[in-house]
Amino acid sequence: MSLGPIMLGLSGTTIQAQEREMLLHPLTGGVVLFSRNYESTEQLTELVSEIHALREPHLLVAVDHEGGRVQRFRAGFTELPAIGQLGLVYDEDQKRAQTLSETSGWLMAAELRAVGIDFSFAPVLDLDRGISKVIGDRAFHKKPEVIAELAQHYIRGMHQAGMAAIIKHFPGHGSVSEDSHLAVPIDKRRFADIEAEDMLPFQRLSHVGVEGMMIAHVIYEQVDAKMAGFSKVWLQDILRQQYNFQGVIFSDDLEMAGAKIEGDIPQRVLSTLQAGCDMALVCQSEKAMSEALEGVSEWHVPASQLRLIRLHGRTSESRVQLQASKKWQQAVTSVQSYEVPHTLNLI
Repeated sequence: MSLGPIMLGLSGTTIQAQEREMLLHPLTGGVVLFSRNYESTEQLTELVSEIHALREPHLLVAVDHEGGRVQRFRAGFTELPAIGQLGLVYDEDQKRAQTLSETSGWLMAAELRAVGIDFSFAPVLDLDRGISKVIGDRAFHKKPEVIAELAQHYIRGMHQAGMAAIIKHFPGHGSVSEDSHLAVPIDKRRFADIEAEDMLPFQRLSHVGVEGMMIAHVIYEQVDAKMAGFSKVWLQDILRQQYNFQGVIFSDDLEMAGAKIEGDIPQRVLSTLQAGCDMALVCQSEKAMSEALEGVSEWHVPASQLRLIRLHGRTSESRVQLQASKKWQQAVTSVQSYEVPHTLNLI
């Protein structure tokens, strides 16, 4: 059975009977986990193993595990600082920031791979321009050149741990104030301005072995009237042809308020796949997930299959082996050395 084009969610810490049926559906290609799916490292390892055992090739298992406000698993995992802290370090000591960024990428990825998770949707390449609260310190820096530099080191660390990198949110979410979880953000700038600023990190990183990219739920009205994740202009003309990006293209969560303008759930899934996405995320409510699987006819794109297979996690150590290693112990100490307290969590 091949990997389908839809990534689903689960309601709790175990797989329910109805969810098992959905995971076996030929349109399903993966599962994204959230805090609601986590109880302990032992439970998580068992859950991921059970998901992987359902099919061959195994379903992809992903998570948003950036650090700071967006870290789905806490107890049993290193508390990762927001990557914006690396930008602050960079302003004082560029070499140290580069080293810490690589170490942070490795530590994040190594701990997730130790429980079997294939990849995290990371790192964020948006600009922290002081405009978007939902981005904020989830971004490395306000300068695109610095973001590209730190992200390259972060991704190098992820690759060393056997994890693919999924950069987000192309072509950039940092220049709009609206939160696409709640509203429809509209960027009114010219393409030339977007390309010179927000898109620069994506352009540079798309040529250094990045395996995937998530698209922003934003309308860039001077480029296309459609939201980027539903736009052939952005996904095919610009990302595939102009930038020659060969990795997986993910939609953002299609249950977010920003995506509702595209119609009901099946229509959103079809629209994003027809525009050029390889995988559509429908991962919050069982009703929406069922509608996505029932409302979309057979969908099979051989090129997408080849891209998706590359996202399976590679080398990994058990948690016991990892935590016994000097590299892990030194990485935890290094990362904690630049951590600052944070109080907000995105669920």
